[in-house]
Amino acid sequence: DEPTGALDSRNGQRVMELLRRAADDGRAVVVVTHDPRLEALADRVVTIEDGLIHGDRRIERPAQEASHA
Repeated sequence: DEPTGALDSRNGQRVMELLRRAADDGRAVVVVTHDPRLEALADRVVTIEDGLIHGDRRIERPAQEASHA
């Protein structure tokens, strides 16, 4: 839940890159956030409002990002 909430933008980006790498290595990663900028690192975005799902979409990522060197 909000893994970057108390971090400056540089360290927040580092944390998200580590989580992205974990996902690329086949681990399940779930991030809860109010920061829409983090969607760029997601494979799927589920939007919840008042306890109800209001959106569920997959994010297309370029192949070179998906394979993450």
